[in-house]
Amino acid sequence: MQKLFLLVISSLLIFSCKNNPAVPKSRHHLKSDTAMVVSAHPLASKVGIDILKKGGNAVDAMVATNFALAVVYPRAGNLGGGGFMIIRTPEGAAQALDYREMAPAKAHKDMYLDDKGQVIEGLSRNGGLAVGVPGTVAGLYAVWQKYGKKDWPQLLAPAIELAKNGFAVTEAEAHRLNKYKKDFVKYNSDNQTFIKDRWLKGDILKQPELANTLQIIARQGPKGFYEGAVAKAMVDKVNKSGGIMNLSDLKSYTPKFRKPIVVPYKNYKVISMPPPSSGGVALGQLLQIVEAYPIKQWGFHSFKTSHLMVEAEKRVYADRAKYLGDADYYPVPVDSLLNPEYLKMRMADFSFEKATPVSNIFAGKFELHKESFETTHISIVDKDRMAVSCTTTLNSNYGSKVIVDGYGFFLNNEMDDFSAKPGVPNQFGLIGAEANAIAPRKRMLSSMTPTIVEKNGNLFMVLGTPGGSTIITSVFQTILNVVDFDMNMYEAVQAKRFHNQFLPDYIMYEKQCFSRSVMDSLKQAGHHFKQVKSLGIVKAILIKNNTLEGAGDERNKDDDVKGY
Repeated sequence: MQKLFLLVISSLLIFSCKNNPAVPKSRHHLKSDTAMVVSAHPLASKVGIDILKKGGNAVDAMVATNFALAVVYPRAGNLGGGGFMIIRTPEGAAQALDYREMAPAKAHKDMYLDDKGQVIEGLSRNGGLAVGVPGTVAGLYAVWQKYGKKDWPQLLAPAIELAKNGFAVTEAEAHRLNKYKKDFVKYNSDNQTFIKDRWLKGDILKQPELANTLQIIARQGPKGFYEGAVAKAMVDKVNKSGGIMNLSDLKSYTPKFRKPIVVPYKNYKVISMPPPSSGGVALGQLLQIVEAYPIKQWGFHSFKTSHLMVEAEKRVYADRAKYLGDADYYPVPVDSLLNPEYLKMRMADFSFEKATPVSNIFAGKFELHKESFETTHISIVDKDRMAVSCTTTLNSNYGSKVIVDGYGFFLNNEMDDFSAKPGVPNQFGLIGAEANAIAPRKRMLSSMTPTIVEKNGNLFMVLGTPGGSTIITSVFQTILNVVDFDMNMYEAVQAKRFHNQFLPDYIMYEKQCFSRSVMDSLKQAGHHFKQVKSLGIVKAILIKNNTLEGAGDERNKDDDVKGY
């Protein structure tokens, strides 16, 4: 009888293991010779590396990883959001892809203001009116059409299986699902997929409605998402939740290939995103400003190095606030902003003795010429050294919190990235001006900074991060950590970070970022401080002597590196 009991228990355990997958384990550091994927979740990284092992290239792996993240990392992985991508071919040709969300055709400049002209708190962040026209599906299809090798349905198959069969949620994801339960209930009374009494590590999350949506996209491509039943359900839910999107907005959405921002830094070439991302321009300004100073000699996080970087950041973010927006709608002065003489002029009043008050810093003047932590990033290098750096987002955690009924995916709240009113900060504390004012079918300004670095003409680094307004400075510091302070990739990613964005007027810093003496010196110079838990969650790959070194960020327990 006892043997029979043990046999039954063993059978149940075997059955349970087969039907209840284990919580995936993350690896934050890895070296390999052939190919590598770094993403925000181990299951997504596995999907990407498996595609590479089966003969897909970096773009194929990027597409598959993105769709997998829409399933296993729903806070930021998405179908209902958008993003930016930098692609570098094995031959060294670079291309930028803009699949940023757009304002609906009925959007207008004052849509978040009351009858007294004041911003209505929360209106641009939650519910249907916060939703921009999503670009993810169209963007991933466009880059696959141009560069992909594998069949489109093959790239969606792993995500479909994960959605259909379910996966064990990590401790971090369980925490986030519990944290936003009230919002899920408020905006999605008919959808119970993400709602339960309490999520625990190891609970199985199945998403049959999302699996069905992915199957439609696998069969029909973007037409299955931007037209037909899915599009109708999307528009119905947005409008039911107070939004203004229509079917024409979806059908007319088009991703755009753009010329990347390319700036020199010492004997490196830095390739990053152009507007409507502010990332490439701001990163280029910061690198060119500090290049004129011997920061390697001064040392990592010394007083002089830190003071210089903060003062540069103040000026660059002031420029961001005034001049940067969608270049299709506003004459963004990219060449002037990156002009060495302009940058020299911007630092003319810089002093090592004291901080420059923000009241004395305005956007620089020149003749205009015509021309989040709730985000996620993926870095990929394949066997031929094709590289892709991709940052994608819903904006806030789970975006607008609105789930499309019957189809199981979250919609973004990217409309908050516009300037609801010039001078009024968004959820990341960023201010904006007319350059980023709301207009029909305009793309909102972003801080996303997917970046690829070359050294002497060869692929050297692939990196990016979530983090809202802190994305730019996190990428900036990671590059300096490798190039100037001789860190390896893992050390560069884990190093403590700080950030200043002009307004509010203080240095955000991580615990133990500065020594006591450096902190005292910075305070004596007039800087103010605010300690924060973390800044950025960098995912990066370094290529040295034909060896790949990948690093996920310890700030996110779920970050993962896969390679072979």
